[in-house]
Amino acid sequence: MPDQLRHDFLSCYGAEFINTPHIDALAQQGVRYTRAYSEHPVCVPARASLLTGMNAIKTGVLSNGQYLRDDYRDCGLQTWPELLGEQSYYTVGTGKMHFFPWERRFGFDHRIIAEDKLWGFIEDDYYHYLNAAGHSKTVFAELPEYHRNHMACISPLPWEYNCDHFVGRESARWIEEYEGEAPFAMMVGFPGPHSPYDPAPEYAQFNLEDMPEPIGADPADTALMRSSGGSRSTRSRKAWYTVQNDEPPTRETHLLQRAYYAGLIAQIDLEVGRIVEALEKRGVLDNTVIIFSSDHGDYLGDHGLSGKGSYYESACHVPMIVRHPALDGATVSDDLVTLTDVTATLVSLAGRTIPSYMDARPLTGLGLAGERREYVFGALQKGWMLYDGEWKLCKYPNGAHLFNLHDDPTEQHNRARDTTVADIFHRLDAQLTHEIMRSTDEATFAGRVSATSNSSSRTFGRPGHGRTYPTPWNQTYGD
Repeated sequence: MPDQLRHDFLSCYGAEFINTPHIDALAQQGVRYTRAYSEHPVCVPARASLLTGMNAIKTGVLSNGQYLRDDYRDCGLQTWPELLGEQSYYTVGTGKMHFFPWERRFGFDHRIIAEDKLWGFIEDDYYHYLNAAGHSKTVFAELPEYHRNHMACISPLPWEYNCDHFVGRESARWIEEYEGEAPFAMMVGFPGPHSPYDPAPEYAQFNLEDMPEPIGADPADTALMRSSGGSRSTRSRKAWYTVQNDEPPTRETHLLQRAYYAGLIAQIDLEVGRIVEALEKRGVLDNTVIIFSSDHGDYLGDHGLSGKGSYYESACHVPMIVRHPALDGATVSDDLVTLTDVTATLVSLAGRTIPSYMDARPLTGLGLAGERREYVFGALQKGWMLYDGEWKLCKYPNGAHLFNLHDDPTEQHNRARDTTVADIFHRLDAQLTHEIMRSTDEATFAGRVSATSNSSSRTFGRPGHGRTYPTPWNQTYGD
């Protein structure tokens, strides 16, 4: 699971300016999904939903400033590593997980932690690895080009000390040295190609003229996404990334970001190959399912934006590839699937019944029980989305976007106020409202006083009557 990888920067998804042979090889031996979406395209919400299989309204994690309740187990919830642990799997998390607190395991039996390139003061395994060699996580912020090019710079660290290389190498090493008899389930979290866009010199070889041009901006549409708190969040973000540049990125800046972003992807592709090779050396490759996806994409200048956090395709359309040893050859699926569906897929592959609190469904085309999605529903703190495979409705603090992705794949023509498609707007809006109301109702389960009415309860009528808090999920909704 790379961080912030958009699907259209992989050669197996049609990118002609890059070659990603190891990732492509996974697609040649399994299913490549063309319509996979991150329902919550911000780092922490996406990962909290992946951990639990619940949508972000139900987890309560709608922004990077929130996280799961500490007493989630008392609520009757379990993470997927906990569920697989009960099925006798040994679970390992390597690289970035974005947990709070960062060193917690949340069910993983073992962790090798490289939490982020931007979290310079987290004393994780990667931090100690760098310090032992006299290096620092934060050295990129000392480079003038980092600030001049809005986080695009060649890494001052040698390739040997690159963060994604550390994650790939340590993941492969663990596989090769594992001596346990139990089957294992591993999540590999690459910190790249998330900014800073800092490939090692060997990978900063992509030409700007080969990069796809950023999609044009419609200021009226992007203005709808802003709220009164936008200026505060902008200041906070700029301070967080330590970029000292008050000028907005130019076209050339975005093309440079794209070229260096491609370099980071090439680095990750190499590490994917390293991990697959380790599985082959151990003799378990033909008994291992490999899933490749990402938490969200990256605008890279599309619509005049940087980062992620909305339901434009650049931010929420992610790669999804499953290499399954039982499948013969390559399959391309146009089914609607989501990042969180990975959770239900892992649980199903391990032979466990999917808990009723999960919104995730098993990915289609893998021989697992589950229904195809009619639409994808997503939510963040400042945005909601419903996409039916053709029309996408997005609602923001100051208005709505409605795009027909068949006719308008680059989302240039907002038809939210087009009276000729008012019936489509209202149909999607009704489905979106249903999902918001359902999720909001289910999100309050832990605070339920009782699953039934107390009006005829003798116990409730006596002084000193207590209550169960939190009320476990299954007391209201069953297993």
